[in-house]
Amino acid sequence: MTKIGVGVIGTGFMGKTHALAWRNVKAVMGCAAAPELAVLCDTPLDRAEAFAGQLGFARATDDWRALVADPAVQVVSITTPNRLHHEMALAALAAGKHVWCEKPMALTLAQAEEMEAAARKAGVVTLVGYNYLRNPAYAHAQRLLAEGAIGRVVQFRGWVDEDYQADPELPWTWRATLAEAGLGALGDLGCHLVSLATGLMGPVESLIADTQVIHQTRPLPEGGRAAVENEDAASALLRFADGAQGSMVISRSAWGRKSRLGFEVHGTEGMIVFDQERMNELQIYQNRGPLAEQGFKTILTGPAHPPYGAFCPAPGHQLGFNDLKVIECAALVEALSGGAKAHPDFTDALAFERVIHAMAESARTGQRVTL
Repeated sequence: MTKIGVGVIGTGFMGKTHALAWRNVKAVMGCAAAPELAVLCDTPLDRAEAFAGQLGFARATDDWRALVADPAVQVVSITTPNRLHHEMALAALAAGKHVWCEKPMALTLAQAEEMEAAARKAGVVTLVGYNYLRNPAYAHAQRLLAEGAIGRVVQFRGWVDEDYQADPELPWTWRATLAEAGLGALGDLGCHLVSLATGLMGPVESLIADTQVIHQTRPLPEGGRAAVENEDAASALLRFADGAQGSMVISRSAWGRKSRLGFEVHGTEGMIVFDQERMNELQIYQNRGPLAEQGFKTILTGPAHPPYGAFCPAPGHQLGFNDLKVIECAALVEALSGGAKAHPDFTDALAFERVIHAMAESARTGQRVTL
């Protein structure tokens, strides 16, 4: 494909992020194919039209099915609330369109499995929005582990904490319901941590987990309170396929934490540490040299950590969240142009969702779950 007709469904935070990535990917990354912003969809129509003008789309609509059917659209970006992902993705796949879908794939594991099967049958390119995997610091951590920089890897410790649901008087929203959001903190945050963990450690073999609803009810705008149906926090002990151990803690109600997505990887000869709130840094400890000189080294990402140099020629000048989305978009464009397979596609992302749903199952049953 030399030109890619793009349709984006949704104009919220992630919709705007997708649109900006599509606009900037060729300019920043030098992609061979040129995305063309064909159709933007949202409701009401005047909102869609306003954002279409702001972001540079040729047309606007309030009918997502019309966007999927539009011959000018070859790729559909799905950035809607979770409950709509399944229906929209299946319709796009049935129409032969490539799909870039935000995580989680669906409300239930069965829905995600149906989407993955439909994608394989359609033979199109798919990508799921795990943009934290695109951080040059994370890619460098993967390289260091592959090179044996900290010896044999034995343990993963991961955390993802935010405080967007910490206030008990925050009004009730669709995020609190199984029918609209599916899983809570696991689906919104935990799947990101799983994606990072498996990219470093390999597949999860088994786990045991627990979940917690911290705020049982939330106030309704019209008065009264409604029940919170999904988890605010979760924790898990994991065993990876190679025998290494792991632990994860996840919360959407952790006061003071904004995007504390991070990990420690422990090896027989050192440790690697990362925290998304300092996303341009990677720390490494290696037990080498005189004991009096050993300590953690902080690596600031720069052009030596591709594709940082596509954005800025100077180390330490920082990439941001939206830049990771541009890198993610570039991988999709490469796959559409006949290059390497986009990762994580629906098959890869289904493996992440199997882990978070296994955590939910373990919490319900109190038993270790084998994947």
